Amino acid sequence: MQLNRFTDLALRVLMYLTHRDREQAVTISEIAERFAISRNHLVKVVHFMGQQGWLLTSRGKGGGLALAQPPEHYQLGSIIRILEGNTALIDCATPPCALRQDCRLKSALDVGLQAFFSVLDGYTLRDIVASPTGEAIIRLHRQQKPSPLPDDATEG
Repeated sequence: MQLNRFTDLALRVLMYLTHRDREQAVTISEIAERFAISRNHLVKVVHFMGQQGWLLTSRGKGGGLALAQPPEHYQLGSIIRILEGNTALIDCATPPCALRQDCRLKSALDVGLQAFFSVLDGYTLRDIVASPTGEAIIRLHRQQKPSPLPDDATEG
C-alpha cells in the first residue's frame, strides 16, 4: 500500500507542528518552503485538517497554525484512515470480476489492510517525532530563510 500525496503532506505538517519552542506562529508558507512543496497544495491539506479539528488556524498578521491537541492525542492509524478514505485495496464489483463469487483475494487483502491500520493505531504523533525525528524537525524550524539574490546576480 502506498499513501497518497495528500496524506504524506498532512503527516509532515502534523510532525512539523509538534515543535513549539518559538515565538512566531508557523505559517503555511514556512512549511511549504521547509519541505520544498507546493504552497497551493498545502493550503488544501491544512484546510482539511482544520475541518477535522486537528489544527488551530488563525488568519492575519501574527496568524498561523498549531496542533489543536498535544501530540500524544493523535493516533496515527485513525489519522491515516481519515486521510486515505479507508477504502478497500481492490474493488471486485466495478468492473465486475469473473472470480468474485469464488475468490479469496479480497478477503485476504481486507485482513492485511486491517492489520496495517491496527499496527499504526499503536503509534501516536508523539511516538513518531521521537529521536532522531524530533531533532530533524527542530533543525527545520531553525533554518534561516534563504536570502534573495541581488538584482544583478546571474546564474552561472
